[in-house]
Amino acid sequence: MYAMWRLQVALCTLSVLSLSSAGESKARSCSEARQAYTAKGFSLVNVPHQEISGEHLRVCPQGYTCCTSEMEDKLHQQSKLEFENLVKNSSHNMRTTFVSRHKKFDEFFLELLDNSEKSLNSMFTRTYGKLYMQNSEVFQDLFTELKRYYTGGNVNLEEMLNDFWSRLLERMFQLLNSQYQFTDDYLECVSKYTDQLKPFGDVPRKLKAQVTRAFIAARTFVQGLMVGREVANRVAK
Repeated sequence: MYAMWRLQVALCTLSVLSLSSAGESKARSCSEARQAYTAKGFSLVNVPHQEISGEHLRVCPQGYTCCTSEMEDKLHQQSKLEFENLVKNSSHNMRTTFVSRHKKFDEFFLELLDNSEKSLNSMFTRTYGKLYMQNSEVFQDLFTELKRYYTGGNVNLEEMLNDFWSRLLERMFQLLNSQYQFTDDYLECVSKYTDQLKPFGDVPRKLKAQVTRAFIAARTFVQGLMVGREVANRVAK
């Protein structure tokens, strides 16, 4: 807006210099307009010494004026360049802030998630040994889906967590009753009664509440930073 104001000031200066009273028969001198124009760094080659008709102009007054089409074009280009630079400079800090904050938070949250997975894997390996290692893909799939949700994937958190506990129950049921063979229908029937049997106590409910609250907030925040970055980029253009 400052650049537009500067253009208006320049043109108004030329306009004021171009005004002549109704009783004047002589064209006025353009000396002041020439000084103002050259002060902006332009050549005086196309600047008249005395007022001329402005009927060919688009921005400057179309009466008697010291402004020519070439002067109009140069002032227009300068104003456009100044305005673009001002917008670019003004939006640079905003764009930089969005980009850096998004990068830092994204790295921080993914690092927390990776550390959680490594910690759980290490603890369960020490506690259950080969028994856990042979079934660790159940937990690996859980963290894969959590990452996919955080990064914008089409994942229903509640359904995904319910599926995790159902899969875990089926695996544990088979391991604890390894002397028997169970059909898929039987195992599915077992998982349907998870809420009534509550084999894991209150842990699934608490974990669901904590994970849902944390991941919804994290994904919303990081997506907001991405949108802010794109808006800032579009404004700059």
